[in-house]
Amino acid sequence: MLRCERPDLPSTGGFSFENARRNAVLEGELTQQGYKAPKARKTGTTIAGVMYKDGVILGADTRATDDMVVADKNCMKIHYIAPNIYCCGAGVAADAEITTQMMSSNVELHALSTGRPPRVVTVTRQLKQMLFRYQGHIGSSLIVGGVDVTGPHLYSIYPHGSFDRLPFVTMGSGAASAIAVFEDRYKQDMELEEAKQLVRDAIVAGIFCDLGSGSNVDLCVITAGGVEYLRAYDQPGQKGRKEGQYRYKPGTTAVLTETVRPLSLDVVDESVTLMDTQ
Repeated sequence: MLRCERPDLPSTGGFSFENARRNAVLEGELTQQGYKAPKARKTGTTIAGVMYKDGVILGADTRATDDMVVADKNCMKIHYIAPNIYCCGAGVAADAEITTQMMSSNVELHALSTGRPPRVVTVTRQLKQMLFRYQGHIGSSLIVGGVDVTGPHLYSIYPHGSFDRLPFVTMGSGAASAIAVFEDRYKQDMELEEAKQLVRDAIVAGIFCDLGSGSNVDLCVITAGGVEYLRAYDQPGQKGRKEGQYRYKPGTTAVLTETVRPLSLDVVDESVTLMDTQ
């Protein structure tokens, strides 16, 4: 928790727990008056990345959910940062979208001011510093991948600002299923097609094992020579086609008993209205 300095008090070091005491008072005293603390919302996504022989491959599913409702079946979760750097976003869709847009703008300004192409470590450092500043209130779990002058790089950044640098990473609610595929089949210096199939299988594992992930698989292949964005690379969640007709003729189901009860009605009021035909 960050400390808020007050001009009327002497400056002291350490953390300030004023907000923690405030929250305890709100939960203890105001609960009886109808106050309810905000609850975390369930989000769903499977994103992954892997380093292979010539670069980095990022992958993501395309389902956007609002609680238990599928809001979008074909949304884009792999965002542009720089010509050689892309970022996968999981968590709150709006937070991930605006965070990557702000970072893309900052990186462009940095490149123009320095006259050098951006580096992946620069993007990662700016992202983790920004997320740490908001103490997890920006619900974005990010995977940053790219190729710069120092070679291919792959990072995962958590909503509170911590990060990992690994040869393969997964994030989102389907990460447990996807990481199992990587841990079983990952090899160093994989060829392009083998690496694409591995990322595809990891995302599909998240799609079939996690209710919040679904629809299609998007891939983004980043090398020193350029970027190939493979939209709808695979569609594992398509509906099956009916092979036959499941309609039954009237009378197929036998009527065992039938009871008719006549109703006695009395006419209370009757009116006749003529329709204007002119």
